[in-house]
Amino acid sequence: MEQESLFEYNTQKEKLILPEYGRNVHRMIAYCMTLEDREERNRCAQAIVNVMGSFFPHLRDVEDFKHKLWDHLAIMSDFKLDIDYPYEVIHKESLDDKPEKVSYTNSSMRFRHYGKLLEEMLQKWEEMPEGEERDQLLVYLANHMKKALTTWNKEAVDDEKILNDILEYTHHKVPLTLEQLRLKEVVKESAPRRGKNNGKKAGR
Repeated sequence: MEQESLFEYNTQKEKLILPEYGRNVHRMIAYCMTLEDREERNRCAQAIVNVMGSFFPHLRDVEDFKHKLWDHLAIMSDFKLDIDYPYEVIHKESLDDKPEKVSYTNSSMRFRHYGKLLEEMLQKWEEMPEGEERDQLLVYLANHMKKALTTWNKEAVDDEKILNDILEYTHHKVPLTLEQLRLKEVVKESAPRRGKNNGKKAGR
């Protein structure tokens, strides 16, 4: 004959409606529901809400915090606790309401590693009148592309690829050559190494 287990695991117990309050609070609510006197139930419910609030002392000054506690009390009782609620608590039907589906933009990007913003900036560049300001913006964007590409590819980034990508973006309208773009070297940032005397005062 198998010996009966002395331990009862949480997985074997009834599932809690709001687990963050623990099983004892749920038991107190179940007890409160058995009280026949309405005034006694009201006092018991108030005591339970006080216990619930003590779990979150950092939220005491938050607006509508007490209202939420009474909502949670109603939810944990499955809306069967007949008391005089100090607030208009949430309705059971509203718990089944699903939020509206968030719409996402399906706009495609030619090169994801450069990002959508760069693509929009190059479109703005195409609309600008020819001149020095337009050329300077292109140089700035090209250097930004090199930095962005380096984060994806730790190996050496070919400047010619940057120019070819710009040509793809702008339908081959770039008036500058590779030399005129003057792409800067991307310096990889690294933490300075500490030497033996680093952080120590030099001897006099």
